[in-house]
Amino acid sequence: MAYATVEDVQARSIRTLTETELSTCENLLDDAAILIDAYAYSADDDAKKVVSCRMVIRAIGDGQAGSGYPIGASQGSMSGLGYAQSWTVGSGGSVGELYLSKTDKRLLGVGNKIGSHSPVEDLICKE
Repeated sequence: MAYATVEDVQARSIRTLTETELSTCENLLDDAAILIDAYAYSADDDAKKVVSCRMVIRAIGDGQAGSGYPIGASQGSMSGLGYAQSWTVGSGGSVGELYLSKTDKRLLGVGNKIGSHSPVEDLICKE
């Protein structure tokens, strides 16, 4: 079950999605829900909706082939005559892929938590 609708994504997008993108969007929203549940099943429904939309918009792109950089890129470089191009996409995702950014994880209430657990402590006899 998706947490957002195609209309929610369209409302947050900076452009009008094509017919092909609209059908792809619906499938991506279902996939996004599965990924979100794997990270934060008990997160707030509003947060899940916002994160779903953000994930799908990153995967579909902004539709500007000549924009020069992919959505989600945190760093980039470009060269001239010899043509070289390099981009770093944040949070381990890649362009066109559904992934959770650091901000998405914060919205869902996961990530950046410090803690540890030692399995040895469970073996100690408590008297």
